[in-house]
Amino acid sequence: MRQRGNEALVSPSTHPLIKVLCTLGFTEEQLDKLRAVSLHLMVEQRTCHNAEEVGEALDEDTEVLYAFHLPNDLLSRAPRLRWVQLHSAGADHLLGHPIIKSDLIIATTSGIHATPIAEYAFASILARSRRVPQMLYYQNRREWPKGRWDIFVGQELRGATLGIVGYGSIGREVGRIGKCFGMRVVATKRSAGEVKDMGYSVPGTGDPEGQILDRIYPPERLGDMLAECDFVVISLPLTPETERLIGEGELRAMKPSAYLVNVSRGEIVDELALIKALQEGWIAGAGLDVFEKEPLSPDSPLYDLDNVILSPHVAGFSPHYDERASDLFAENLRRYLAGEELLNLVDKEAGY
Repeated sequence: MRQRGNEALVSPSTHPLIKVLCTLGFTEEQLDKLRAVSLHLMVEQRTCHNAEEVGEALDEDTEVLYAFHLPNDLLSRAPRLRWVQLHSAGADHLLGHPIIKSDLIIATTSGIHATPIAEYAFASILARSRRVPQMLYYQNRREWPKGRWDIFVGQELRGATLGIVGYGSIGREVGRIGKCFGMRVVATKRSAGEVKDMGYSVPGTGDPEGQILDRIYPPERLGDMLAECDFVVISLPLTPETERLIGEGELRAMKPSAYLVNVSRGEIVDELALIKALQEGWIAGAGLDVFEKEPLSPDSPLYDLDNVILSPHVAGFSPHYDERASDLFAENLRRYLAGEELLNLVDKEAGY
């Protein structure tokens, strides 16, 4: 491995065959796509369901591992391992894992989730703005309601301000869709001076050059951004710095008419403060796909709030998930063999 600043360039071993172990459910066609990268790759698949099974599948010849779950004794089980390609956009599930303090390269599949998660965010926004829950309520009652204007008059998205907390691949696709609706788009970004997207993105998605935004805010001005937004979408990675980033102060900074969508991680929002905000009307509503503890407890007050749209952590689900993941993995395998910088390298200090 060669270091260049905070970036890593990883070189393959000189062994004539490089063993690549895939532990998720790739099809034979997808595995053949990986094998086609080079005759020097020996690609095997052992579908695993937990860290223990991944540990059992590893051996001393494994050089590249494609996985989600990782056993704590990963390094001793696979002494030749150089690179772990994760099956997830985030690496927060590895916080505290020994791999974080090792020299192993970690890369994510960030970018392949942008389409389904951004579409989910707008499904929630449109459901709220066009009063879809109320429509279903009356449909189920077989009732044609009186006072339809008062019940169903919605908010148009055109001209509304969309705020995006975290302008990565998902946030950029949310922004692109928002522009298509004629919305004003603002965002916070950790490095507000770097607008170009340096990660992986599916062609035709997102905002690769950072040209969509009407305004970008540094993290310390989050409250200022929230105050001007009609809709807010959280698309940040979970790190020690972003845990409970959205608390009482941030929720009170939002408009009473604002709608909050969280498609990131539940721990980024102080859930008790959010419940209070929804009950007392600090904000108008929320669309939540993630929660502090999952599964969400049956006795959570969130189930009883009529200004909340809940889903069981499904925003990223897509029938194209593995196809996009294998495309990204194939490109990273090519880069690995060429000694080039991999896509979506995890910055172990930053946590993503």
